[in-house]
Amino acid sequence: MFEQHRDTLAQALSAITGRGYWSAYPESPSPRVYGEGAAERGKEAFEGHLGKPYPLDQPGTGARVGAERSPYGLDLGVSYPEASPEGLVAAAKAAMPAWRDAGPEARALVCLEILHRVNQRSFELANAVQHTTGQAFVMAFQAGGPHAQDRALEAVAYGFATMTAGNAHARWEKPGKGDPLVMEKKFVVVPRGVALVIGCNTFPTWNAYPGLFASLVTGNPVIVKPHPGAILPLAITVSIAREVLAEAGFDPDLVTLAAEEGTGLATTLATHPDVRIVDFTGSTEYGDWLERNAPQALVHTEKAGVNTIVVDSTDAYRGMLGNIAFSLSLYSGQMCTAPQNILLPADGIDTDQGHKSVEEVAADLAGAVGRLLGDDARAVELTGAIVNSAVLGRVEAAASLGEVVLESRAIKHPAFPDATVRTPMIVKVDAAREDVYGHEHFGPISFLVPTASTDDSLEVLRRTISRRGALTASVYSTSEQVLAKAERAALEAGVNLSCNLTGGVFVNQSAAFSDYHGTGANPAATASLTDPGYVAGRFHIVQSRRHA
Repeated sequence: MFEQHRDTLAQALSAITGRGYWSAYPESPSPRVYGEGAAERGKEAFEGHLGKPYPLDQPGTGARVGAERSPYGLDLGVSYPEASPEGLVAAAKAAMPAWRDAGPEARALVCLEILHRVNQRSFELANAVQHTTGQAFVMAFQAGGPHAQDRALEAVAYGFATMTAGNAHARWEKPGKGDPLVMEKKFVVVPRGVALVIGCNTFPTWNAYPGLFASLVTGNPVIVKPHPGAILPLAITVSIAREVLAEAGFDPDLVTLAAEEGTGLATTLATHPDVRIVDFTGSTEYGDWLERNAPQALVHTEKAGVNTIVVDSTDAYRGMLGNIAFSLSLYSGQMCTAPQNILLPADGIDTDQGHKSVEEVAADLAGAVGRLLGDDARAVELTGAIVNSAVLGRVEAAASLGEVVLESRAIKHPAFPDATVRTPMIVKVDAAREDVYGHEHFGPISFLVPTASTDDSLEVLRRTISRRGALTASVYSTSEQVLAKAERAALEAGVNLSCNLTGGVFVNQSAAFSDYHGTGANPAATASLTDPGYVAGRFHIVQSRRHA
């Protein structure tokens, strides 16, 4: 089971230091990659879950929960075992000693076998992600499948590298006047304790996998608490993990599912005295609450932010507009990395097509979005569907916030007539309205903000991100001096920066093993996916020593 993964682990360890392109799991859904009939079998497997109790034998109350409804209009009708918080925590604690004693290498190889089997079910997971998040199918396959799996493997690699940075055994000799002092020493990785992963509605696997696998590889049992609207993708993942753990001779209760229909379970678990690690993705309000109210735990949060684009000048005006239009449209802006604020000087910008006023940039950007999404059948494969009513409410309210540059329009989905689909809305607001653009409006909403100058734009970026956080920032300029200023502003705000994106790389996408997702240096997130700090606090080193 495990020997086949040693090479993959070695390559992953090399990739996290080299930071070049590498992927263990192909992102193409082509039959040439995953085999003939894989897509059809995956869809059949997904449909086989619908309207049935999900089979998961773990501690619970005996009742069933689940009320997932697809943003495409389908009631999933899947029920899951109702969690018993005390039962799950007790089972996790009982499973931990043997998993701890297995050591870093065995744990890493078990995690890679789990990921291998998860990858084999990527089409099943893609359908589950699509119908719980509203992502279009290709995005659900890539982001919910191979990209999430790569992020998980990255976390395993960082965990393994950090645990094994020093020798597990040492012979210590200190010279003396007579015989030297000689000691034999042993150093053991001791897990922090029960871990909790709180999933989100929009990226249930991509955002949950790093915390799940970072905790598991470092010896911690994990309770997975999905968002009530996106349980199935993580239920499938948990069942695969439990299957592999049992086959490897470990207690499957090392990974359990805590499903619910309403709210409250996350709070109960996160504040339990025996839950020592919490990974959360979601709203700023609840993330901040967790940071204040779970003092017994190491808390990693990824929350909201004001992702910002600063436009100074460009020598590729058409490419810039196309790139920004795509970033605004992808999954209807329902991404924690999607840009929101577009800052540019009030007197306009210089381009390869001549000087452009703010009004011209606004009209041209609106036109670029219109061309990109002009064909409804093609548009829905980029925008997907609106995930929930809260996002739709924000879109409908956004027109009152300023001057509408581009109105959001409803699209009828050709395959799912009950889906709610909306194109991006762009609103122009005065730079003084920081009360509007200074906090996140999650969804297909962006603000065009004329400023006094590019220096002023960079100061707005620095100030708003320092206060509210951001996961991404972007700048367009033909001036190396401006780009250098933008890099300094990004460093001071603690945000990752992209410069002059005009081609096939977009600000709201990041590549595992090369790009860091978040920094932990601004309020949007307390950690980065993935760096050594993300895994280091999940374990301790305990030593024993004796005279040789």
